[in-house]
Amino acid sequence: MTDSHGLRAHICQRFLSGSCCFLPFLVQVCLLIWTANCGRNIVKLPKLSGGPLYKNDSCPVLTQTQNCQGNGRPDKDYENWRWKPTNCDLPRFDARKFLDLMKGKTLAFVGDSIARNQMESLLCILWQVEVPTNRGNKKMQRFEFASTSTTIIRIWSAWLANKTTDRFDLAPDGLDKVHLDVPDESFMELIPQFEVLVLSSGHWFAKKSAYILNNEVVGGQLWWPARSSKMKLNNIEAFGISFERVLSAIVRHPNYAGLTIVRSFSPDHYEGGAWNTGGSCTGKTQPTGEIVENKWTTKMHNQQVRGFNSAIKKVTNKSRLKLMDITEAFGYRDDGHPGPYRNTDPNKITKRGPDGKPPPQDCLHWCMPGPVDTWNEMLFEVIRREFKVELTTGNVTTFDELGHFVAFDEGGNWQD
Repeated sequence: MTDSHGLRAHICQRFLSGSCCFLPFLVQVCLLIWTANCGRNIVKLPKLSGGPLYKNDSCPVLTQTQNCQGNGRPDKDYENWRWKPTNCDLPRFDARKFLDLMKGKTLAFVGDSIARNQMESLLCILWQVEVPTNRGNKKMQRFEFASTSTTIIRIWSAWLANKTTDRFDLAPDGLDKVHLDVPDESFMELIPQFEVLVLSSGHWFAKKSAYILNNEVVGGQLWWPARSSKMKLNNIEAFGISFERVLSAIVRHPNYAGLTIVRSFSPDHYEGGAWNTGGSCTGKTQPTGEIVENKWTTKMHNQQVRGFNSAIKKVTNKSRLKLMDITEAFGYRDDGHPGPYRNTDPNKITKRGPDGKPPPQDCLHWCMPGPVDTWNEMLFEVIRREFKVELTTGNVTTFDELGHFVAFDEGGNWQD
């Protein structure tokens, strides 16, 4: 994956006076804008370390389609790999400490089904020390932890922008219309209540929809009238405009003073096609040794970075904006998806047929336990730095150059 040297360097120069890290594939990126892009820094947890942070059967909020063990996946190694920076440590998630740091605070995940994936992972981790009270409603999922008055929320907003379905000019009734310059009010009106806001978006720009900008239909995805003029925007360009407008609205909101974390574009691992054209991740049981470039993922990630870079110049309120960049690092985790293990049907097809075609599968969302749990370890570290007042910039842990895959044997001994 490549990126713009100028964008990354500008972020560093503007927002850090202190330690930065050096990436094997990208340019210098500043630490406080937390990034996971430190190469193949993934290690397999030693068996004696306790393994994953929870078990699939210890979390009642885990969506069944991501319950890979419960759906019959025969291998388990994908649960035991985690991110390890080369010359520093990413602490293991401490659920009780997290709740203490978030005492009296609200954390909201806003976005698509990948936001749900990460939110459920966090709840599963926290569930091991305290069972929350479910106070959700039709507008949002809401879980409250009584011991610290900590609240975890999820709000569905597939595009983060306003979406309508009524006829608009040449776009017919029933078709989703994404208003690229209008943030989704279903969450924007609520953000003054949040101390931490985690955004997840992008994947719905692959869905059938029309794009509206400045009150004009300017493009579409999987839709465009054959006899009309040429589209002004494709779906990637539309995402970039929309994302920048949403972030800019957040950092200008007069009543918002929270921490906004942009969790970057989550890579999928469909091979041989897309999610709806026979793509597959069947048989992946170990992290890949080399990323096969996905042009869609690269372009969407770059649009996020550009939008982020633009928005941080426009901050007028007391909020803070951070980029948690997981895209490249988790490009190695093609082993971490449900694949064909999406349900409990004991008769489901899990292998390719005689014609070589794979069964229907999910190579976008993440198994739980699995790679998505590391996102929350990173999230915990960002929050720890923000809310633990005794930490100073000079004490910030830094990433360093080039990591590599390592594993542990049954006795917990390092194998290189």
